[in-house]
Amino acid sequence: MQIEQIYTGCLAQGAYYITSNKEAVIIDPLREIQPYLERLERDGVTLKFIFETHFHADFVSGHLDLSKETGALIVYGPTAKPNFDSIIAEDNQIFEIGNIKIKVLHTPGHTMESSTYLLIDENGKEHAIFSGDTLFIGDVGRPDLAQKAANKTQEELAGILYHSLRNKIMTLPDDVIVYPAHGAGSACGKNMSKETFSTIGEQKVKNYALRASMTESEFITEVLDGLTPPPAYFGMNVTMNKTGYKSFESVLSNGLKSLDANQFEQIANSTDAIILDTRPAQIFYKSFIPQSINIGIGGDFAPWVGTLIADVNQAILIVCEPGKEEETVTRLSRVGFDNILGHLKDGYASWIDANKETDTIHRISAEEFATKVDIEKDMVIDVRKENEYNAEHLDEAYSKPLAFINNWINELDPKEHFYIHCAGGYRSMIAASILQARGYRNFTEIDGGFNAIAKTDLPKSDFVCQSKVL
Repeated sequence: MQIEQIYTGCLAQGAYYITSNKEAVIIDPLREIQPYLERLERDGVTLKFIFETHFHADFVSGHLDLSKETGALIVYGPTAKPNFDSIIAEDNQIFEIGNIKIKVLHTPGHTMESSTYLLIDENGKEHAIFSGDTLFIGDVGRPDLAQKAANKTQEELAGILYHSLRNKIMTLPDDVIVYPAHGAGSACGKNMSKETFSTIGEQKVKNYALRASMTESEFITEVLDGLTPPPAYFGMNVTMNKTGYKSFESVLSNGLKSLDANQFEQIANSTDAIILDTRPAQIFYKSFIPQSINIGIGGDFAPWVGTLIADVNQAILIVCEPGKEEETVTRLSRVGFDNILGHLKDGYASWIDANKETDTIHRISAEEFATKVDIEKDMVIDVRKENEYNAEHLDEAYSKPLAFINNWINELDPKEHFYIHCAGGYRSMIAASILQARGYRNFTEIDGGFNAIAKTDLPKSDFVCQSKVL
């Protein structure tokens, strides 16, 4: 028996590849299937099943393409109603793969079809669970995403999750390994650990939601406390996973279409396509195509695209560093952005060579900022997450998280100058590009963000003035 966790950091997502006696299963695969096909060929095994823990909201699964390519059967837990052929397993149903077994444990709460897969090894020992978004390391799945589909309140779903955890998962032996679908950074939970696996026993000790003395009402209160609104693209990804989508190969083919500067400009001017520039912030701000949105490929690229652009049907034109085209298209496809019209041939240099119009962002160092800013008078906007702001922030700075920029952008007076920063410069450059594309130009972005600002003598506080929080 072999278990391989295939962890994708930018999505904080774990897929699982399991083999036994020349047969294999894959749990929660990503959109691009070639790496899985290569593993199967390398190991000389046949893919028998593709297990889906639930209808994912934060990424598009590769289940359909993988099934079509290999003939493997797709398996969902009880109550799932996909629009394609699949096995809808019964609670406690057992599937045999080589010399091992996988038992379906229906664990609703995050979603109603959510299921945990229990691996029973060659010796009949309960070895590991693949818990999807039911149980994370340090947290549990948020119960507010499936309210509409389940026709239930988030409180009702949280109560269902409470019983799933206690009746199906906490009764397992303490040495059973826990392999979740996500880790720290995912929006599917609120307090996930950076660790990507654990054990049932360790989680009973360390995970607040598995506290032995916890009542159902306490669980509901604590699980729902502090939840932020889910990214807008989540619902669209659920629909794609449930009803189907374009093949990844067709999406990749469209995205890899090279456009010279004139073709790129013509399409940008004649369509509603967003120009998405994925170069690093420290390069982007110096020169870019007017109206471009900068979301660097080097950060949490796909989740930020999903959060800020939101509509997966939005047409996109790509500007990226030469050689990054396939990676960019792949990562966009993972969150369902399939309407990619092409990319700028030979990267941004070709735009300059064609003598096309350019734009810049006004960026200064933290040291220069410290000499210019008047904390009492100047507006400073902190676009980090609220919990980062709460931990420590610049005195008098306003908390305006990047994730909600579409809510607060219209509150700004375009005539009033303001400064903007995040933790290191990645998120504030995203915000700056959006602001400038929307017509705001009277602002200054801070290079190095709060990490650099904290090293200056500017006053900092961990006291949160609620009037300054969005």
